[in-house]
Amino acid sequence: MDDLVVERVGRGPAVMLVHGGAGPRTTWAGMAALAERWTVLSVYRRGFEPSPPVCERHDFEVDAADLAALFRAHRPHVVAHSYGTLGTLLAAARDPASVRSLTIIEPPLYFVAPDDPDVVRLRGIGDAVLTDGLAAEPDSLREFLTLAGSPGIGPGPLPEPVRAAVRRAQYARLPGEIRIDLEALRAGGIPALVVSGAHTAGLERICDGLAAALGAERLIAPGAGHFVAAAPGFTERLERFLIAVPDTPR
Repeated sequence: MDDLVVERVGRGPAVMLVHGGAGPRTTWAGMAALAERWTVLSVYRRGFEPSPPVCERHDFEVDAADLAALFRAHRPHVVAHSYGTLGTLLAAARDPASVRSLTIIEPPLYFVAPDDPDVVRLRGIGDAVLTDGLAAEPDSLREFLTLAGSPGIGPGPLPEPVRAAVRRAQYARLPGEIRIDLEALRAGGIPALVVSGAHTAGLERICDGLAAALGAERLIAPGAGHFVAAAPGFTERLERFLIAVPDTPR
């Protein structure tokens, strides 16, 4: 079977959650209340069990093809995180009518602020880890894992679950290779919310640039690092945005 697994809970308008480098349960911790008023569709990206494995590596173009079929089937509000934002934005730019709204959380879209020194540094350490995995320069590896919200990043050996996550991410197609038609997204009239967690300067600059390019609302939700969905008040603020989308029942 080649279809992605999508967990469904709740009832109401569809909200589809697209995780990044961590699985759905880690990424969307703290959002259980959303299912009280919405049908929450939590996608397991290819390479994350029980969805099918990747063929060779994680690739945002493969993600985009997978997600495009889901978007057409459900026309959901989409909430996407980190690497999962890449395939999400590609799919939405190619078919803006397939989604009701976009909430984009800490995307690695380096091209929106390519000359910002904080973005350049962020790209450098991210590329090193995705390319070299556990063989990356140790300080850069630990900095990246801390930024990414991995638990147990101290001076001693890395916990095995963290090592396994690094091995899974290694050789993924680098985010710096992506180009997205942001003008098509804006012209498509998709209501958008761009969110960051106030923990890394480079991600703040990227989110500022993306929000400006899309004419999107901008939200800073501190308190949970990279896993912004767990930040205090995030779910309530997300719901206010979703309810305000014109074709969403109130």
